Formats: sequence, C-alpha cells, structure tokens
Amino acid sequence: MAGLLSISEPNASSPTDSLSNHDMTNSDFLASLATDATTAPRETTNQYTREDIAQLFDLPLMDLLLKAQTIHRANFTANEVQISTLLSIKTGNCPEDCGYCSQSGHHRDTTKLQAEKRLEIDKVIAAAKRAKATGSSRFCMGAAWKHPSAKDMPYVVELVKEVKALGLETCMTLGMLDTEQAAQLAEAGLDYYNHNLDTSRRYYEQVVSTRSYDERLDTLTHVRNSGINVCSGNIVGMGESRDDRIDWVHELLKMPKAPESIPVNLLVPIAGTPIGDRVIAEGQLSVLEWIRTIAVTRICCPTSYVRLSAGRESLSDSEQALAFMAGANSFFYGDKLLTTGNASQSSDNRLMRELGLTAQIAAPRAPKTVPVMDAMSGHQSQVVLAE
Repeated sequence: MAGLLSISEPNASSPTDSLSNHDMTNSDFLASLATDATTAPRETTNQYTREDIAQLFDLPLMDLLLKAQTIHRANFTANEVQISTLLSIKTGNCPEDCGYCSQSGHHRDTTKLQAEKRLEIDKVIAAAKRAKATGSSRFCMGAAWKHPSAKDMPYVVELVKEVKALGLETCMTLGMLDTEQAAQLAEAGLDYYNHNLDTSRRYYEQVVSTRSYDERLDTLTHVRNSGINVCSGNIVGMGESRDDRIDWVHELLKMPKAPESIPVNLLVPIAGTPIGDRVIAEGQLSVLEWIRTIAVTRICCPTSYVRLSAGRESLSDSEQALAFMAGANSFFYGDKLLTTGNASQSSDNRLMRELGLTAQIAAPRAPKTVPVMDAMSGHQSQVVLAE
C-alpha cells in the first residue's frame, strides 16, 4: 500500500514518477504538470479494495489533490471540461419517495412544487438549440417517472433523434428501464443514460423505499448491455457517514466497468423534504469532504468523466477551483437543474476564463450502419443497426 498512496515514493508504473525527482528544474516541473492525455501514459483499470479507498480518503488533502490531478492529466486533456445542459421534460408528481427530492409526489404538500406535464417536442428542441449556442456539448433530459411507460417511449425516442441531429451528445434520466426500453434508446442513438446509485447500499434505505438498490443496479446493467454509456453518481451530504461514501466508490468498482460519467452531487437541502429538513436543522456536510469524494472518485475511476452537479451554485470560486483540481472535468451549464438552482452561465464563463478552462467539443455516438444493395435496381443505401 505504500507505493499506492505515497506521492513521493517512486513507482515504475505510476504517472507521478517525475514528481519525485528532486533534481528537476522549475521549468521541467511545470512542463510535467502541463502533460495531457496526448503524451502521458493512461492509467489502467485499477482494482482498489475497500481498504485502499478508505486510505485514500484519509490522505492529507493536498496529497490527495495532487494524486488526483496527476491521474486526471494522464487520462484527459489538461484544462478541458465537458459542459452539459439539463432540462426537466416532465416535472413533479413522481411516485418515488426519495427523501431529498422536491419532485416526489409523497412530499408535494410540503414542498408545494407545481407539477407539469411533459414538454412538447418543439420546446425541448428549442432549449437544446439554445444550449448548443451557448457552449454545451451534451444535452440531458430528465423526467419525474419511476419508469417510462409504453406510451412515453415514442416521445423520448423522438427527442433523442432530434437532439442528436443538432450535433449534441444526448443523455436521459427517466427512472428504471427494462431490457427492451434500453434497446429502444440505444437504437435511437442515446449516448448516456443517467441512473444514480445515490449512496451506499447500507444507507440507501434511509433515502428511498419505493425502489431497491438492486433495481437500480439492474437498470444500469440493461443500459450497459444495450451499448449506451452509463452515467451514475451519488449525492453526498444526506446524513451518510464517510464509510457510506467509501462503500459507494467501492460499489462503482464492483461493476464490470466503471460508469463513463459520474456526477458527484452535494445535497441542496430543500425545505419540505425529509432529508432536506433534517440537514437544514443539523447542518450541511463540509465542502472539503465533498471535494475529497471527488478526488477519490477520480483516482479510482481514472477514465470516467467526474461531474460537478447539484450544490455548485453555493460554492465560491476557490471551492470550485479545488473541485476541478480534484479531477472534476464536467459540469452543468444553466440557471436551473431540474427544480434546484445552478450557478449562472455568465458566472461560469467568467470562472472558466479565470481558471484557463476550455470547453470540450461534442462527440455524439454515431449509429452503426451496414451497406445494403437492392438486387433489382443495384441502388446502394445504408441501414442503421441497433448496437
């Protein structure tokens, strides 16, 4: 474990080797920090144990951030971030009882959230066009469902196709999916499907009772098997312990492959929700503990996008800078995340300029095609295949 957690101890396979050379000149040191994915060796898939993860959480913060940033630069282009926009396409009256969520129908009498029917397709496309024009490369669409119904599937499939036609990456979060629904979304060309684990298996029953932890994992399996990229993260600051955060990271590593996108949310406590009321009364989690969680996630999932999501609107510029130093390389643009506030776009643009961050270009998943020739006419065309 000494070689795993020490930043100064040489290790032949570690991208931090050059940082342990005390004879290095200042210019060489700065050049080593500027290394990006085009020149650095990529971090291979790791097999961190739960004990390893716990020891990472216990590292001095500066050591942890340096290790996380070094691993980040070995797998991604330095100072580049992926920008997403999130739109609620159906708001409120969700049958789930998630204790943090204002959209739950179980809490509507106390949160007073006004439910809305699903948005018309042309309004969603107009929002996607605005998102692209302002610099987002991925457009995420969320619906307050336990799972989409059969009558909802043509609607969401059409949204995927229309948004992809704009040249944007697509992401959806619609609740649980079965095998057939995942296949339909994959055939439409969906790039990412979001379904958060939220917390550890042990603490999960303190958060929601209307859906089991294994049902969440089943949905992620259907998504993975369909060929869609998995987006699955957590919410820290719901009253869970550090052990729960350790277990959540370990749960990601027990998957056949870590999610390609991992949102690490900081709870925005909403008055009228059971967890929100409790956190408001007892106090919120330290921002530095959230940043530790981001850094450990980056180290353990080196090739995943780690996204700043809920909770960012309350952070100072310095706290956000630390989060990017910890290995976060994706965030949400826009003034609203489903029903909670978000940092303003003008503020984000200013911060990106000050930090020297650049936006990643969209790279939507291309549909698979095969050439087909008409035997009678000789005309050749392309047929799109589901993955």
